[in-house]
Parts: sequence; C-alpha cells; structure tokens
Amino acid sequence: MIGLGFDKFLSRFVKHKAAVLCLFFVLAVIAGGIFAPWLAPNDPNKIELKLKLLGPGGQFPLGTDHLGRCILSRLLYGTRISLGSAFLVMSFSLTIGTAVGIFSAYRGGRIDNLLMRLCDIFLSFPSLVLVLVIIGVLGSGMVNVIIGMILVQWLWYVRIIRSLVLSIKERTFVSAAKVAGTSDMKIIFRHILPNVLPQLIVLSTLDLGSLILHFSGYSFLGFGVQPPTPEWGAMIEEGRRFIRSAPELMFYPGMLITLIVISFNLIGDALRDVLDESVT
Repeated sequence: MIGLGFDKFLSRFVKHKAAVLCLFFVLAVIAGGIFAPWLAPNDPNKIELKLKLLGPGGQFPLGTDHLGRCILSRLLYGTRISLGSAFLVMSFSLTIGTAVGIFSAYRGGRIDNLLMRLCDIFLSFPSLVLVLVIIGVLGSGMVNVIIGMILVQWLWYVRIIRSLVLSIKERTFVSAAKVAGTSDMKIIFRHILPNVLPQLIVLSTLDLGSLILHFSGYSFLGFGVQPPTPEWGAMIEEGRRFIRSAPELMFYPGMLITLIVISFNLIGDALRDVLDESVT
C-alpha cells in the first residue's frame, strides 16, 4: 500500500460490497473458532449413541452425527484446525519464500540460477504428489501434513517474489540508494520489501482458500487430523457413509468450506483491484 493511506484504502475497499460481506463472514467464522468453548452448546467429542442422527433443534441446533455428537459444536471447534492450519502454512511458506526469493533476485548470478533450477525441478511435480511423499516418509497426522505443505508451498512463492523483486531492483530509486552507499540490507527492507508487500498480501489472501481445500482434502483422505478431533474435511469423510440417510453430515462442513474459500477469493480480488488503482 505504498503511497496509499489507510483512509483512502478503506474507502476504496468498502466499494466492493461483496468483499466487505465476505470479510465480515470470515471474521465471524474466526471468532466462532476462537470462542468455541463458550459458543459450542455441547462437548464436540461426547458420544451419545442413543442420540445419533437427530435433526436440528433444541440442544442440537444442527442435529447430531452418527455417534450422537453435536454437529454445530464440532464445526466450531473444527474451525480452529481448518483455518489455523491454513494460516500456519501460509505464514511459514510466505516467510521462507519471501526471504529466498528476495535473496535470489537481489544477488543474481550462479546462486540465483541454482535456486531457480531447484525450484523448477520440484515444481515440475504435482504438489499433491510431493506432499503425499513427505507424509509417506514422516507418517500421517496433522503436524506432518502441515510440514509437508510448507515444504512444497514455499517453492511457489519463491518464483513469484523473485519476479517482483527483479522488476523493482532495476528502478531508479534502488540505483540511487546503491550510489549513495546504502547497505544491501537497508535497500531490501526500506525499498524492495515495502514495494513487494502489497502483492504479497493479495497472493496470501487468494491462496488461503486453496490451502484450506488442500488441508481438508488430506484429512478427508485420512492423512491429516485423526478421529475424534473435529475438522471440516474429516467431518465430510465421516458423513460420506451416510450420504443417503443423513446428507447434512456432509452438507454442513462442505458448505462451510465452500463459503470460506469463496470469501477469501473475493477478498483477494478486491484487494488486488484496490492496490491496482493506487498504482494507476
């Protein structure tokens, strides 16, 4: 948001009404996960077989699953893992990718060529395959899935950030800073990183939806969260066996994943439009 004040940024962002609604929805979902112990009407892991597959109402606003557990409570607690894991993967991947991308582009030469060739080799494989290989080596579990996603995801950021830095590196203000004797670290933190930051915000917002889908997919396949821990993808897998008799077991977490992914995409599109306006 270089050259764009917060007031002006906010005034432009609120013009995108769909993105504003999505932002409120995302914040509400995050708040639901944070305050799940106070908002959840029941223990998410409490099994009551005599109460299985109840419809919505009373003590169970969204009904119960095949083990008599409260669906709403499990959705609220599942938010912590589904969104928390995505934010965690995003934070580490973006940090590593930014550091390596800036270093590679700024130094150039053989180091840049070596790093880019390594990225090309790993990016030539589907990310799903690479993560599954890492999980196969480390074993199933939420922590190992997160590690595998981080090890794969940061490579994608390196390529994008490197291209952004290369375009900024040749600008006049960077050359002037070098002539003035400014150190490389000061040039990176004062001139290059602030100019790359807006694009990084847009990239990370757009990619959060994809990360949520991926993590939920791994849990659906049985590689991520293990029962009885509530997580949206795992809840879909558990409800798959009851798709005919109780389709709501898959509908609720599936719809929540769909809405949150759409919300992040619309927010990212709005941020990109606002930041593009500030450049023109």
